[in-house]
Amino acid sequence: MVKKFLLLLPTVLCAGGFYLQLGNPEASPEARKMHAVLTVTATGCHDPATAKLTATAIGVVNGERREIPLTVSRLDAHPGFFAIAQQWPKEGKWVLRLEARNAAGQYTNSLIPAGPNGIDARNDKAGPQAFTSADVDSMLK
Repeated sequence: MVKKFLLLLPTVLCAGGFYLQLGNPEASPEARKMHAVLTVTATGCHDPATAKLTATAIGVVNGERREIPLTVSRLDAHPGFFAIAQQWPKEGKWVLRLEARNAAGQYTNSLIPAGPNGIDARNDKAGPQAFTSADVDSMLK
């Protein structure tokens, strides 16, 4: 009986989730046209059309910490699909903080490293709990 419970546990914990899926803008003609560096899809057990996404670039340039609110563009390809163009300086080390909410009140966020060589989506951090300044600082080191 215990084994059956343990096998079902991951399904129960993930039910009703809300996530951000990072994508390659080269796969979307609309994102390519706007020179996006990242696409994001709101996904999970909700209506993706209700998702609202905000983004901030947090970085250090010449020893000075900067935060830049980013414009997030909703794309028409499918509901909950967004693109972000580069709006922060190429120099320095940066982390993109993405935060999303849906109509059901669910929250999710991601931290994505970025630098002179582009976005490093393979080393992102994501989850339903808001990341702290310490989390951002650890990625900027």
